[in-house]
Amino acid sequence: MSSELIESVLGEWWYYSVELKPGFVTKGTFPARVPMLTRMLLRDVELAGLRCLDIGSMEGLSPALMCRKGAAKVVATDAVPHCERKMAALKEAYQVEFDFRQVGLMYGLSQKLAADEGFDLINFSGVNYHVFSPMHCIAGLRPLLKKNGLMIIGTNVVNRSDHSLEFNARGRLQAEANTFWYHSVPMMEYLARYFRLSPIDCLYFPHSAANPATYVPDRDLGYLVMICRALDEDQVVDGDQWAKRSRAISWEFEGLCDRRMMDAQPVSAIQYGAPRGVVDAARGIDLFATIRNVQHVVPSADDPRDTHCLLLSHQS
Repeated sequence: MSSELIESVLGEWWYYSVELKPGFVTKGTFPARVPMLTRMLLRDVELAGLRCLDIGSMEGLSPALMCRKGAAKVVATDAVPHCERKMAALKEAYQVEFDFRQVGLMYGLSQKLAADEGFDLINFSGVNYHVFSPMHCIAGLRPLLKKNGLMIIGTNVVNRSDHSLEFNARGRLQAEANTFWYHSVPMMEYLARYFRLSPIDCLYFPHSAANPATYVPDRDLGYLVMICRALDEDQVVDGDQWAKRSRAISWEFEGLCDRRMMDAQPVSAIQYGAPRGVVDAARGIDLFATIRNVQHVVPSADDPRDTHCLLLSHQS
């Protein structure tokens, strides 16, 4: 029998679709079969005994999955505690336990979360396009990642070959009022590499009529999720001397990305087991070439475990 807490949130607005009691699934904001790429990549990360940080957790679908994969500590975050009761109900329904931190704006997170020490995995998905300054966010998160750790970054992108960000002027790319930026695919890769994050795998699906909220006819737009390995400076082999000098002398890097915290992190033993992932993590993959040469994720997922819907039977 479900508890009073679970019963009290059944009729509320939910971001994710979640089965809170057998046979009752909340109505989330995503169409039922739209794939959740972050979840698909997360399935191939070995988390047993490790520490995880989730950014912009809403009701806590991703933290719940991290717990079910055996993580020793999971920290969920959001700007405000607007989903606190629903998150508590989800934890009760799925018998998982994770911490929650109210962090305000998604800047300076290495200072706001310094007491939580380092993490083996950081999930920064579905947030990058909602902030005024994506670089500020990554700069604040990077020092929290252990050496050799993994960061998942997921964002809306323009599938073109230049290095640019396109602003969502007048809502022409997406009507949602908190959406500001669409990165080009190479731009998103470059920002990751600038912060010594080497992309080792990715998934991409083009925006389509399957999700009317993001579909713009005649525009090559999509959603990209990449998983990146944290590198030390002496491991970086991309030959980008400008980025190396910038990391060394830029006042912005020095002031916004806590180098002392980053370089003091212990080494993570976290493993990523997807067969499509690269072996040479230092070199990583070319995201634009990978997206061009491999089959895209179809806009309609047949397996419920690949969607934004969490069922009681799901372990991943």
